[in-house]
Amino acid sequence: MAGCSADDDRGGTVVTPSAEFPPLTSAELDALRRVGAHWRVGAPPALPVDPTLDRYRNRPTPGRFSRLAPIALFRPAPGAPAGRDGLVAAEPADQPDSPLGRRLGRVRRVLLGPPLASAAVLHERMRKLVALPVLSSDLLSSVAYGPEALLTVLVLAGSGALGLALPLSAGLVLLMVAVGISYRQTIPAYPHGAGSYLVAGDNLGVGAGLTAAAGLMLDYVLTVSVSIAAGVHAITSALPGLTPFAVPLGVLVILLLLAGNLRGVRAAGNLFVLPTYAFVAAVVGLLVVGYLRAAGRGFAPVAPPVVPATQGLGLLLVLRAFASGAVSMTGIEAVSNAVPAFHTPEWRNARTTLTWMVAMLVVLFAGLTLLIHLAGLVPRPGETLLSQLARVTFPTGPWYAVVQVTTALILLLAANTAFNDFPRLLFFMARAGHAPRRFLHLGDRLAFGNGLVALAGTAIVVFVAFGGHTEKLIPLYAVGVFLAFTLSQSGMVVHWRRHRGGGWRRRAAVNGVGAVLSGLVLLTAAVAKFTEGAWVVVVAVPLLVLLFHRIHRHYRILHAALALRPPSPVPAPPAAAGPPEPAAGPPGAPAARPVEGEELPQELRHLVVVPVVRLNRASMRALAYAVSLGRPTLAVHLAPEDAEADRFRKQWRAWGDHVRLETIVSPYRAVVGPLAHYLEALHAAAPELVLTVVVPEVVLRRPGHRLLHSRTGQRLRRALRALPGVVVTTVPVHVPD
Repeated sequence: MAGCSADDDRGGTVVTPSAEFPPLTSAELDALRRVGAHWRVGAPPALPVDPTLDRYRNRPTPGRFSRLAPIALFRPAPGAPAGRDGLVAAEPADQPDSPLGRRLGRVRRVLLGPPLASAAVLHERMRKLVALPVLSSDLLSSVAYGPEALLTVLVLAGSGALGLALPLSAGLVLLMVAVGISYRQTIPAYPHGAGSYLVAGDNLGVGAGLTAAAGLMLDYVLTVSVSIAAGVHAITSALPGLTPFAVPLGVLVILLLLAGNLRGVRAAGNLFVLPTYAFVAAVVGLLVVGYLRAAGRGFAPVAPPVVPATQGLGLLLVLRAFASGAVSMTGIEAVSNAVPAFHTPEWRNARTTLTWMVAMLVVLFAGLTLLIHLAGLVPRPGETLLSQLARVTFPTGPWYAVVQVTTALILLLAANTAFNDFPRLLFFMARAGHAPRRFLHLGDRLAFGNGLVALAGTAIVVFVAFGGHTEKLIPLYAVGVFLAFTLSQSGMVVHWRRHRGGGWRRRAAVNGVGAVLSGLVLLTAAVAKFTEGAWVVVVAVPLLVLLFHRIHRHYRILHAALALRPPSPVPAPPAAAGPPEPAAGPPGAPAARPVEGEELPQELRHLVVVPVVRLNRASMRALAYAVSLGRPTLAVHLAPEDAEADRFRKQWRAWGDHVRLETIVSPYRAVVGPLAHYLEALHAAAPELVLTVVVPEVVLRRPGHRLLHSRTGQRLRRALRALPGVVVTTVPVHVPD
């Protein structure tokens, strides 16, 4: 990983559609030039078709069964010289051929919208007024359950322990400010996003970066599950009759959020502007009216109902309460992960947005906690604390309903922060080879569809497994997010010490305070909530890190296997007299290379093998295609018994015996296994050969007809592709309806 300092170009971004296709390094380009210098081929023959499609531009479009794209589906690339390469696929070229595929495509367009060109990626960004509700929905919505999570633990020691809520909340406000200022420093230092993953990996090592990534991934999954669970709880608090349908309702909301985010960043952002601002306005109105009522009685707190103690008041309980209240900070890192999603200058707009987010969080969290204390409310099953506070503050009129509706909306939509950041985190991990490369792909709406689907699927599993209960999910919540906070802030301390720019000591001190406070919450949550469910995260993080390392190892091996190697010179003949060494091939053949190691045309020696089941049009076409290649050709027939093998040899001689035939008797009637082993034996006998297996295939148009035929051809292709040094090609014969 490579970080970007504060002095780097802040206008750039690495989140582009071209990230799937990384350029060659200088070493790879050098190897490519050396390989090209050794190619020995004659002048290329004239092409039988114009690749620019100019001469066929007015040709009629293909018929029903044609799989070639019509000429109208392509146009010359802007600036491409006449007669040279450079075509652009028009939008209709993406349409499927089958009627079912076209119908599904129309449904997809209705749900997700028309595809967006790659050039539109710069327009799919958010301005600050849109980014604030999109990225703060998780952070601000947590005030709906953060104070309640703190009081739920304190009340275990009886109503007398509720007085500790105020000093603990003051500590949480200090933590919010410290972490917020720390992330304000992270954004300009790492303007390309990726947050804790990139910061920790760049400064503390790859292992720390992957650990932070694992914590963030778990946090995002739990963000979706907890937000949806809390939103559904807010709905059922106002409408108890919907309680039996809580789980299906939550799953439906996750699917709706998935569909909304698949429409793209800008389209999804427009969905969250009004609910977030409406929630902020409703809570601010609640605070204003609530404090006016409290002022009327001289700010004297109402005595809370007597709650018997079920646990003793001790340090562990206090720390558990502090860690539970810290879930109000989840989502504070969202802006640092999504810097490339802002309009330019990205880092400046992101930092301003973060400042407003933290300020709003502090006001809402501190205001609600103090007002709950003044109102003398305690958590109780069946109704949230915010719902109780709204009932007390607005005993009449529609305002209680307004608070509940806006709370339910923002809680349900708060999961969108995870939908925005989780795919971007996977993008950066995939770019470094620690996640599957499919997460680099931008869909037709310029959204990371694979990452969105992965998040939605995992969140649904977690939500259903815990029955949609917020109190069961919150103990899992704080460990992952504060693990990422701690590693990120520790990494920033190392970053400032390494670069030592102006004011680096002050900046390092701020990040150091954030790291210490975050680490305290992390240890408290991991120890105090271990038996309540935090053990799941403690176990899952190292398992995820191990998985990331295994993925990276696979890609490293793949890269080494596919890397270009400069051609090795042909060894000179020995000068000393004596018997010559046996040749690895015929005179003049190039030096032997490893299996599948040929990179030059003159290094390849071919044998074309055609499996033949029976002599019909499909096999004749495959044989004709193989012989037309001008390479040695061998036909192979597998027979279940000797009598059938004899019959086939007679048919072969009747045809004219134009190609060498080898029959194999398979007494157990297997086809795929014996043929694959036979080809493997052929290759072992002559490792310098490239075996090209030409498989005839009958292509049926209707899916129902495919059920009437065996899938031997497909099984054969799958088995042969596993053999090194074997090339599999298919010669289709299309059967009309």
